[in-house]
Amino acid sequence: MMTTALADLPLDQVRTLLAVVDEGTFDAAAAALHVTPSAVSQRVKALEQRTGRVLLLRTKPVRPTESGAVLVRLARQVALLERDASAELGLSGAGEPTRVSVAVNADSLATWFLGALTRVPREPGLCFELRREDEDHTAALLREGVVMAAVTSSPDPVPGCSVQALGRMRYLPCANPGFAARHPAGPLREVLAEAPVVVFDRRDDFQDGFVRRLGHEGASPARHYVPTSEGFVEAVAAGLGWGMVPEPQAEPLLRTGRLVGLAPDLAVDVPLYWQQWKLDSPALATVAEAVVTAAAEALRR
Repeated sequence: MMTTALADLPLDQVRTLLAVVDEGTFDAAAAALHVTPSAVSQRVKALEQRTGRVLLLRTKPVRPTESGAVLVRLARQVALLERDASAELGLSGAGEPTRVSVAVNADSLATWFLGALTRVPREPGLCFELRREDEDHTAALLREGVVMAAVTSSPDPVPGCSVQALGRMRYLPCANPGFAARHPAGPLREVLAEAPVVVFDRRDDFQDGFVRRLGHEGASPARHYVPTSEGFVEAVAAGLGWGMVPEPQAEPLLRTGRLVGLAPDLAVDVPLYWQQWKLDSPALATVAEAVVTAAAEALRR
């Protein structure tokens, strides 16, 4: 296998690999780079030959292999540092916005995270690309180089990243006030194991985990999948089933009576962490400061 130092890799090939991953297809990458699809294919093939590794899975959308993720991360870091340096030196192109990509879970996005971004000063000229993903899976996007930072549930740093604790998001088991009327009265551990439940998607194990804490195998198979944070809460408030509702979204509905708490003493706290690349980047540092400050106000310690 051919061995090549990273410093010897042609930047145009590395940037082309990044464009293919970001755009999802070779044709879309060609349009973004203003070259032909054939040129894109040749650059990627040349990079694969130079590294002696398969870098892309030719799926739709294209996905990086484990080796490809290393080079995608490198390309994104180089691009960020180039923009930071151009801005500091006042070189041409410095007026272009710096794009910061962040993976964030839906509940944070619906409650406190957007408010954090409004705290970022306008001077750096930042643009944000947010990727919505469950907090248990956002770290994978960091490893793949898809994002520069992420809100995660893991305190274990992704290689090449730093970690800061943000606080704890509290979740309350809630239901519509008519819940008790529609289902037989009984101990909570029995009611929730049999009653219809609202879940986020097929990877969402949160409600099942709560019911397992009550001594059952999981929540009822009678479940509604609602894959948005706002829609999830509305589905519970509308009476489709019970669910674990983030405290910031539950509180106003509990006050107005649209929701009732099923077990206030059994709330579940999920710790959240901010992970980001270890880069001396003013853009990343500015975003991190705003996120950590906002989280300290919005989340439980």
